[in-house]
Amino acid sequence: MTPQLQQAIRLLQLSTLELQSEVQEALESNPMLEQEESGNNEVQDAASGANGSERESPLQSTEHTETIPDELPTDSSWEDVFDTGATSYSTPDPDSGRDIMETVTVSGEGLHDHLLWQLELTHFSDTDQHIARNIIDAIDTDGYLTTSIAEIHKQLDERLGIELDEVRAVLHRIQQFDPIGVAAQDLRENLQLQLQQFDADTPWLKEARLLVRDHFNLLSSRNYTRLASKMKLATDDLQHVIHLIQSLNPRPGSAFDTAEPEYIIPDVYVVKKNDRWQVELNSDATPKLRINKLYANMIKRGNNSKDNSYLRDNLQEARWFLKSLQSRHETLLKVSSCIVERQHAFFEHGEEAMRPMVLRSVADAIEMHESTVSRVTTRKYMHTPRGIYEFKYFFSSHVSTESGGECSATAIRAIIKKLVAAENPAKPLSDSKMASVLAEQGINVARRTIAKYRESLSISPSNERKRLA
Repeated sequence: MTPQLQQAIRLLQLSTLELQSEVQEALESNPMLEQEESGNNEVQDAASGANGSERESPLQSTEHTETIPDELPTDSSWEDVFDTGATSYSTPDPDSGRDIMETVTVSGEGLHDHLLWQLELTHFSDTDQHIARNIIDAIDTDGYLTTSIAEIHKQLDERLGIELDEVRAVLHRIQQFDPIGVAAQDLRENLQLQLQQFDADTPWLKEARLLVRDHFNLLSSRNYTRLASKMKLATDDLQHVIHLIQSLNPRPGSAFDTAEPEYIIPDVYVVKKNDRWQVELNSDATPKLRINKLYANMIKRGNNSKDNSYLRDNLQEARWFLKSLQSRHETLLKVSSCIVERQHAFFEHGEEAMRPMVLRSVADAIEMHESTVSRVTTRKYMHTPRGIYEFKYFFSSHVSTESGGECSATAIRAIIKKLVAAENPAKPLSDSKMASVLAEQGINVARRTIAKYRESLSISPSNERKRLA
């Protein structure tokens, strides 16, 4: 492959964010490329000048006529005299049409930092503090202790010569830290720690503590009949106890998750115009580039000087880069238009109307190689009235129906999700039962296939979905 073809293929498989970085790098390295500036402001300025109207500049308004003093008082700071603009986040422009939270990212305190901060405020001896730091280091992001007390003691005993009870004592003190339930060794201990913090007069607290302590396995298996018999409680009373337990947090460290949200920039927009679904490229996703005419006109024919050769080489690279970008846009538009055309029923009726589709069918339709379609559909996103979807979402295998047709795997997953949402929580549908329901609709799916689709939707088995009526 030629270097130009390699560049075109590489640009094709880049995501929108990666393409923006690539364009910025090209602008910085190639003087022949420049970014087109929006001409809206120039047009407006020219129109206002032609009409003879004068618009007051913001810098000339009376609110900004105060002058900056030569010196500030020694006991003041810049923020005391001038507004730094930090408070503007609380009063966003209502006419901007944007949510201010989209532009503000907050890096919160991590769970380990929060625990270490509490450790510094707690009176510990040097030995106990060393033990506490080792325990905190063994706590995962959910707030659970990932290393047993025996292993922590074994590691510390070689250096400090301490007893196992000393490690247990420090652990019990850390388990009183915020958040409640932190440093638990398993879910049962986590729930017990949280139940200890309730007021003694909390309704059903005594029964909840007894259930978690002595009958946790029955609760985990959702064997409510035997659980009610063991605790000698009526079904309604048992329901109150379980509601109290369900109000607890099984992941106490989740409130300190510091992972920043990942934003997706759609490559294309799907809109309905005149009763037809149309695809439009997201023109704001990448800057508009052009050849710098000033430098291009400096190239002289027949001149083999070093400077002239440098300009000529950069001009050729710039043209190839622009051509590769144009090719990428055209390919994106072809593939996305073909997807929308074939999945017309999805945009009209939803997931249950999704048709089976594979890469080869799209490649044949637009007369491109299957590998090219694969590159285009990877990490490319489509903004639709139903949400933002990756191109690959619309590709799925098929299952034969009794009528001789085909049903998409995505449609089957949507049906499974709908069946689970409407099931009786006291008698949830098993995989075999859902296979029978689908068979009644003319869709023949094996029980193992149902289980595979259910797991892909993060839906628990029927025995774990069981709830009291």
